Amino acid sequence: MGEQKITALVTGGGASSGPPLGPALGPLGVNIMEVIAAINEKTKDFEGMKVPVTVIVDTDTKKYEIEIGIPSAAALIMKEAGITKGSGTSGTEWVGDVTIDSIIKVANTKLEKSYATSLKSVAKTIIGTCLALGVKVEGKTPKEMTAEINEGKWDQKFQ
Repeated sequence: MGEQKITALVTGGGASSGPPLGPALGPLGVNIMEVIAAINEKTKDFEGMKVPVTVIVDTDTKKYEIEIGIPSAAALIMKEAGITKGSGTSGTEWVGDVTIDSIIKVANTKLEKSYATSLKSVAKTIIGTCLALGVKVEGKTPKEMTAEINEGKWDQKFQ
């Protein structure tokens, strides 16, 4: 039969043998609990966030590989800001505030998966996501923050 791929969105550190994974893994003959435990171990840093996961099973040998995707920038920012959802009225209502260090942390997570060449350009994209969520950066609006980054005010952070 060869290789079967199962892709699902799971809650970081909280995957279970129920749907969507259990029923999909069952017919492939792998140890479901073992696969779930491995997924939870690999996703525990993204606790509470939806994480894309792909399980690749070799149906002949029953060996499996687990690939973990990166949660969306929005999910990462909400975690940093300690909020569960974004503002319903972005641009007028602010629901959170993150530090430039949080922005850089998220940008670094995303950098390896993006086509951007510099941390600074990814950080500006992340700040754009903050705007959509209604999250300020260092107490400033995303627009003010982007202007400061463009002026080079935060350059020492992007070294």
